[in-house]
Amino acid sequence: MHNASATTSATPKAIGQDTGQLPRPHRLSDVKGWFHPVDQVLFDWILGRQRDRGERGDLLELGAYLGKSAIFMGAYLRADEAFTVCDLFDSPAPDEANSAEMGRSYATLTRRAFEANYRSFHDGLPRIVQEPSAGITAHVEADSCRFAHIDASHLYEHVHADISAAKKVLGRDGIVVLDDFRAEHCPGVAAATWGAVANTGLKPLCITATKFYGTWGDYDAVHTDLAAFLKGRDDMWHGAEEVAGFPMIRISGKKAKPPRHPVSRHAGEAAAVPEQQGRAAKGLLSSLFGRSGRS
Repeated sequence: MHNASATTSATPKAIGQDTGQLPRPHRLSDVKGWFHPVDQVLFDWILGRQRDRGERGDLLELGAYLGKSAIFMGAYLRADEAFTVCDLFDSPAPDEANSAEMGRSYATLTRRAFEANYRSFHDGLPRIVQEPSAGITAHVEADSCRFAHIDASHLYEHVHADISAAKKVLGRDGIVVLDDFRAEHCPGVAAATWGAVANTGLKPLCITATKFYGTWGDYDAVHTDLAAFLKGRDDMWHGAEEVAGFPMIRISGKKAKPPRHPVSRHAGEAAAVPEQQGRAAKGLLSSLFGRSGRS
């Protein structure tokens, strides 16, 4: 998980900054981050279903790291919609606890690397809010979003605030996704997630190994459609679990086949690398042994 609520006050090293170069990912898998195929399948299904049903609304991500999930989400953005990404990136941490968390885990996170990664797949950048996620409602209008991905702080008070913000900005049938809701090193995320289910009317739609999916809106229609979709997949096990009066779906996606990814503008460079290496090797042999390659 990455932190839209805090980051280290020291200047971090972005991917490629040690060589003075920004990232040039050839494919989505080249972007560092934690976005498993099973969750890619679910993001694709949810965002695709919203598109097919004509559901309008903006997209929101709290906690961006180097942009892997943001790049994926950006492919579902329509021309008249906004995509807001909130993260502190290289900004100073607002409190000591957050600073310690970020210093341990996320010293490579920078805004420039995020932007370079995102631009590798999309012509323009999302709207970037580089400040604590607690203030996101000052930038995103109430009831304006159809999808919110929360992947920011591990700390209970910040996750609790992020969930409250998501509830305000999501439209009637919007979907919220929470990362690391059951990781053993993130008890604060679990407490905030299930607290929201118990106290705010958040309805648990489904869970994977790392993410919780829920809605404050119409549950039955999306749950029925999701169950039917999963029934037709032979690469993802699923089962029902009664939680807070709702038949939440548990999904095991270790063998999940990822959906189609956005294409990088650097995709051709990946194929060119072996050819370039081959030419260089031939040149080296020629210089050592002559044009014929004889010893």
